[in-house]
This record gives sequence, C-alpha cells and structure tokens, in this order.
Amino acid sequence: MTTTTPMTSSQLTGTDQLSGAARTPSATTGQTSRRRIRKDVLRSRIAAWTAVVVIGCFGLLPVYWLLATALSTPESTFQFPPKLIPTDLTLSNFTALAENDQLIKYLVNSMIVATITAVLSVVVATYMGYSFSKFRYRGRRSLMHMVLASQMFPQALLLVTLYAVFSSFGLLNTYTALVLSFTTFTMPLCVWMLKGIFDTIPDALLEAASIDGASRWRTLHSIVAPLAAPGMIAAGLFAFVRGWNDFIFAVTLADKEKQTLPPGLVSTYIGEFQTAWPELMAASLVVSVPVVVAFMFLQRYLVGGMTAGSVK
Repeated sequence: MTTTTPMTSSQLTGTDQLSGAARTPSATTGQTSRRRIRKDVLRSRIAAWTAVVVIGCFGLLPVYWLLATALSTPESTFQFPPKLIPTDLTLSNFTALAENDQLIKYLVNSMIVATITAVLSVVVATYMGYSFSKFRYRGRRSLMHMVLASQMFPQALLLVTLYAVFSSFGLLNTYTALVLSFTTFTMPLCVWMLKGIFDTIPDALLEAASIDGASRWRTLHSIVAPLAAPGMIAAGLFAFVRGWNDFIFAVTLADKEKQTLPPGLVSTYIGEFQTAWPELMAASLVVSVPVVVAFMFLQRYLVGGMTAGSVK
C-alpha cells in the first residue's frame, strides 16, 4: 500500500515561485501590448482631431473674414497690417443694404428664378429618370449618354447658342430666358440623381400596383414619387443652389430689371476704380442666408437622397 507524502511549505513555495516565474513574462508582454495599443489609439485620435481642426479652420477662415469685413468700417478694412480681430465694429453696412431698393429687387429676382428652376428641373427629371430606370426601349442608353454629355459642354458655348435662340424668339431680358438657361445645366444632374433613386425601387412593387389596376401614371405619382421624395428634394435643392449662384447666364441674358443677385452685387459695389468691400461682404453674407437655411432644414433629405442610389 502506497502512501502520499504531503508537500512541505518550502516545496509549495518553490512551486508557486516556478509558476509565477513562468507567468511573469507573458503577463508583462500582454501589458506592453495593451499599452502600445492604447498609445496607437491615442495617436490616431490626436491625428484625426488635428486634421479636423486644420481643415475646419481652412474652410471657416473665408467665412470669418467675410463676417469681419462686413462688420468693419472702410478705414479699418484697408489698414495695414490687417487685424485678424477687428476693433471698430459697425452695422452700417447691413442697414445700407436694407435701404437699397435695387438690391431687394435683385433678391426677389433670384428667389423667383431659382425656385422655378428647381421645380422645373425636378419635374422634368422625375419623368426622365423614371423612364430611364423602369422602361426598356430603343435608344434609351443613347439618350442617357446624351443627357450626361450635355454636362460636358463649356457654359460659354451653351450661352452663345441660347442667346441666339432667345433673341430669335424675343425672350431676352425675361424670367423665361433665365429659367430655361439655368435648367440646361441643372436638369442633367437631377436626371441622373433621380434615376439612381428609381433603380432602388423594386420592380415587384410596380408589378403589384399594375395587378391591382393602377395605371402607369398613378403608379408613378401615388407609389414611386412618395418613395423617391427625399431624392427629389435633394435634387431640387441642388438645382436651387446652382440657379441661385449663377453669374454668367444672368449677366448675359437679362437686363438690370431682371438680373439676379450675383451680377447685381457686382454692378452695385464693384466700380472701375473702387470696390466697396464692407458693403459687398455684408450683402454676400445676407444673400447666403437663404441657402444656408435651406440646407439646415433639408439636410436629412439631402443625405438620404444622395445615398439612396448608391446601393442597389
């Protein structure tokens, strides 16, 4: 019969020391790895935040300079060296803008032309995009490429052609000429944008509507259009902004009574020998407000509309 001899305390201590000596290098290695990972994560975060701050300052500096110049007096605007933080602040540039009736007229013209351009672009682009997306017919791909290629023509070339056409029909110096000319460069983008959104709507949904007796028009207006509403709003916003900011078409095709804000600001504040920079900056800041407000209220539709056609 065998008997088990109990281990003495010195033997137990030696065993613990051996196991502890065996664990110590791996534990130390694990702590070193975790410490290194934490350092890498910290470095990545610092680099990311540094990039965000630098890019943010680069993007916001023109806006800050616009605001600082709009709040400065003409004397402090041209002082040298220029001050990063202006000291002589004034609101006279904004009050002068409100008292200028001609600028108010330019603002109204911009609102009318840009809004009609956005609505017209979205309406036409909805039908064209739906046709390109859901119907198969001869010449469809060629038409799609033609719409895309129209974006590649130089605007000066389009302007010469449009000027000749509008002059022949007596449409120069009218809202119609401005809206139609703006639509030439806003509609192709809207068509391709909405086509990508219509591609994401399953054909089975349209077939189910057809089986239930819905006509093609009702299917488009009652089923497809509500589903594509975020994309339509995003396309309309893009068209509105492009129409709002256009300069070359507005200054060529319209006279002083029908001109929009961009050429109106230039003709009002930029002279042959002098430029009223504080007033010009104040006016530029004010006319940017409608676009900023529109983006703020419609940004969720804008993001949804831009990404809706990215994944099919």
